[in-house]
Amino acid sequence: MFQIRQHGSTVGREVLGGVTTFMAMSYIIFVQAAVLGVAGMDVGGVIMATCIAAGVASILMGLYANYPIAQAPGMGENFFFVFTLCGVGAAAGAFHVNWQQALVLVFCSGVLFLILSFVGFRTYVMNAIPPSIRVGITIGIGLLVTVVGLWYGNIISFSPAPSLVGWEGNHVGLLATAGTAITFVLITLRIPGGILLGMLATGAAGMATGLIGLPEQIAGLPGGIDKTASGFILGFSQLGKSIDGGNLIELLVFVLVLLMMDLFDTVGTLTGVCSQAGLLDKNGALPRAHRALASDAAGTICGAALGTSTVTSYIESAAGVQAGARTGLMAVVVGVLFFAAMFFQPLIQVIAGGVEVAPNVHKYPMIAPALILVGGMMLRSVKELSFADARNYIPAFLTMIIIPMTMSISTGIGAGFIFYALGHLCSRQPRKVPLIVYAIAAIFLAQYILRAWVL
Repeated sequence: MFQIRQHGSTVGREVLGGVTTFMAMSYIIFVQAAVLGVAGMDVGGVIMATCIAAGVASILMGLYANYPIAQAPGMGENFFFVFTLCGVGAAAGAFHVNWQQALVLVFCSGVLFLILSFVGFRTYVMNAIPPSIRVGITIGIGLLVTVVGLWYGNIISFSPAPSLVGWEGNHVGLLATAGTAITFVLITLRIPGGILLGMLATGAAGMATGLIGLPEQIAGLPGGIDKTASGFILGFSQLGKSIDGGNLIELLVFVLVLLMMDLFDTVGTLTGVCSQAGLLDKNGALPRAHRALASDAAGTICGAALGTSTVTSYIESAAGVQAGARTGLMAVVVGVLFFAAMFFQPLIQVIAGGVEVAPNVHKYPMIAPALILVGGMMLRSVKELSFADARNYIPAFLTMIIIPMTMSISTGIGAGFIFYALGHLCSRQPRKVPLIVYAIAAIFLAQYILRAWVL
């Protein structure tokens, strides 16, 4: 089934690659529980939905596409879900939906992605989106993730203005800082699963100092998915009743951004990891690309229906390839491990549950190190940005700076597209820009004008 010998691998290498990849990416289970919990979702349900969606998507990728690519809810997409779709921390007057409706929007983007995976439109879109905008989006999300990590760790505060939190009596900040240092050392030493191990070490230190409580049990029967799944069903009726001419454009933009983010992440990861594994053909193309993209889309559809954000392909799969994996068996192993992980829900909930630093105010020192360092890793794409033409790097700069400053990924993307289109129009070279770029810029511009007019 997997043609392991033909790919120059062995069953042992595939299993080792799967375990290595799971160790490298399983931090997302803890992060999803903490991040989506802020939007009011049941933490237990999020854990189950995340594990099941990641398990289904990874196994489907292995069986249907036969690629060593693991999948799970994406870092960046989860922040878009909470801070842009659900409006957590957004400025007054910003349009947003509740988490039930947000799940429906994620579901719609997954269905659209699945359709595009089989009609060839994905290739046109990927070739049309300016590389500088892609870089700006990636870096902007990375900065946002790091800022949220510093906030979760009680290292910085936004009230009444952005500032460092004092160290005196700030045990949460000290724990988050120490955890970040430990995790950084593990990553520097290239220890497999360094981020996960750093989070566990931070949690152990918190328990040892009494800052967080001990779990009543390490493992147990998972639960809570009935709350998130029923919320998804409820979201359909809520969204249908709330749609009118004033917010229809906003909702379409949300779905469009979700689609683009998933498309960028998936195609970039597939190309990078499969190139490392020597799985591209002589023309540098990816055979069975439609199957890989369909697996990703199916994961998103499944995850949204159960109660988690967009599922995408993980660059951490490169760790499994480095360990010798070359086939879909590696992805199947990762999927099985995700299914097993949901039975450790009691431990995950304690680590992701946070520490109450004030009445009804929680911080997450065990999650903060992962966010701070993963955000930093996303800055690596800056090397792909060309500074030879202001029409390219200025829109990218605006995208990457507006995302963390406004806590809105879509706002940053919109600014990037609008200024990219404007720059090429003013330089009398409009034909160098694909029509879809102008269309996306026009949609964002209409959204902003409509919002200003309504307000």
